[in-house]
Amino acid sequence: MHAPFSMPAEALGEVTATLLARLRRRAPLVHSITNGVVQGFTANTLLALGAAPAMVDITGEAGLFAQAADGLLINLGTPAPEQRDAMREAVAGANAAGTPWVLDPVAIGSLPIRTALAHELVALRPTALRGNASEILALAGLGAGGRGTDAADANTAALPAAAQLAKDHGSVIAISGPEDLIHTDGRTVRVLGGDSLLTRVTGGGCALGAVVAAFLAVCDETGDADAAAAVAAAHAVYGLAASVAAAGSDGPGSFAVRLLDELSLLTPERVRAEARFAEFAPGDLTDLADPADTADPAGPADTATATTATAATAAAATAADTTEARA
Repeated sequence: MHAPFSMPAEALGEVTATLLARLRRRAPLVHSITNGVVQGFTANTLLALGAAPAMVDITGEAGLFAQAADGLLINLGTPAPEQRDAMREAVAGANAAGTPWVLDPVAIGSLPIRTALAHELVALRPTALRGNASEILALAGLGAGGRGTDAADANTAALPAAAQLAKDHGSVIAISGPEDLIHTDGRTVRVLGGDSLLTRVTGGGCALGAVVAAFLAVCDETGDADAAAAVAAAHAVYGLAASVAAAGSDGPGSFAVRLLDELSLLTPERVRAEARFAEFAPGDLTDLADPADTADPAGPADTATATTATAATAAAATAADTTEARA
């Protein structure tokens, strides 16, 4: 699953539509070992999207379940001792079975236990890494972390760290920010859109990690998609749903409910028409926003959330996938 982008940014809208249709048809089982504050929201997000959630986080079961699951999320938000051992067990099981897995290194840098665990786990070559700029910098040993779960750095500042992590571990790197940056093998794609209300809902960022795992679970790399495209597609779908939900919301409470509704209602056709991606060029190396704009007021249990993506135009989706897709 560790592969560079095999297609231009303008083709990613089509790929995203295809993967969403396939996800709805297959309902992949996503094993999420995540922090206790966001388990319910994460499970509901996966259900709304069309995936099947499971939160098996005890030793003796986590490794077995990871081998049976279609995708795995490891989120370091509240790493209690048994959960840390379950994470190690699950990653070993996933690697043995070839299950794609996502590492979300929540709030690493200044907190020693989770930072050491993140370095231990990243050496096991996750399929994808997602975090804010300060977390990505800290994981590469190039920064001291942010303010709790909030980023203290612009997402473009983490691109050298992303390049190092991708080279060392073969992972696709997703850097959260006002525009999400998806980096792999010397190439970066910008995923445009989303809404700042994601940063005002506990679980807004953590749930995205599970969505990434769900899209990786249906990425067969048979020519129509690769791991990097699947990561970008996950950000695009989540961000598009967030944009639509925010337009009809009065504040964080109604937004959280509408986000689940919009994830369930989003169609491959709408994704194809409204998804927006762009190639990242050297001239884009200016701060896309002040890091304070990406701070997560929801509190320390949730990652500073990407104001994730919408998507670009593309042609018609694979007919077999879109016809069978659920709305």
